[in-house]
Amino acid sequence: MKEITKYFPDLSESQIKQFAMLGDLYKEWNTKINVISRKDIDNIYEHHILHSLAIAKVIEFKRGTKLLDVGTGGGLPGIPLAILFPKCNFHLIDAIGKKITVVNEISKAIGLSNVYGEHVRVEKLKTQYDFIISRAVTQFDKFWKICHKNISKKSINTLENGIIYLKGGDFEDELIDIKNRITITPISNYFTEPFFETKKVIHFKK
Repeated sequence: MKEITKYFPDLSESQIKQFAMLGDLYKEWNTKINVISRKDIDNIYEHHILHSLAIAKVIEFKRGTKLLDVGTGGGLPGIPLAILFPKCNFHLIDAIGKKITVVNEISKAIGLSNVYGEHVRVEKLKTQYDFIISRAVTQFDKFWKICHKNISKKSINTLENGIIYLKGGDFEDELIDIKNRITITPISNYFTEPFFETKKVIHFKK
C-alpha cells in the first residue's frame, strides 16, 4: 500500500481501505484463475495497481465520465481507477469469461458500485464512451482500429476524448500512421521506481 499512498496522499479512508483489500483479493483469486503472472503477484501494488493509476497522473476524470476498459483481464487498469474516481462509470470487458468473474467478484468484495464487468469482445460493442483505457493488450495500431468507433465525439474533460493506453518498450513503429493524433507521456515523470523507466501513457485523440 505504501506505493499508493506515496503518490496519492489525498485518498479518503474508504479508498485506502479498498486499495488495501486489493492485494489479498488478487492473490486469492489468482490461485483459482490466472489473471496476473504468478511470478509477479507479489509485486501487485507496484507493477499492476500503481501502474494502472499512472493514467490518473495524466488526467483527472470529471464526474460522469464514461470509460471502457478493453481486455481488462482481472480488472486492470479499470478497478484501481474506479476506486480513485467513484463518480465515473467504468465498463470492463474481456473475451475470456472467467476473467470477468474475477472483475465482478473483486468489485463486489470492495464495494465498487461504478464498475460493470462483461464477457464480450469490443468488436461487438456499439456503445460509445469518453475514453477507452487498456494495458497493452495488443499492438497499438491494431487496437485503435477496432476501438475508435466506440469513442464519443463530445468531450467533457481537459483531455480530448480518445484512447488512453499503458505501454512499455519500443513501440514507435506502431504509431507511424497516427503520429499527429498521439501524445506520449513517460510514467517516470511521476513515479520514481525503476520498473517505470520504460513505461509510457499514450493518449490517442478521437
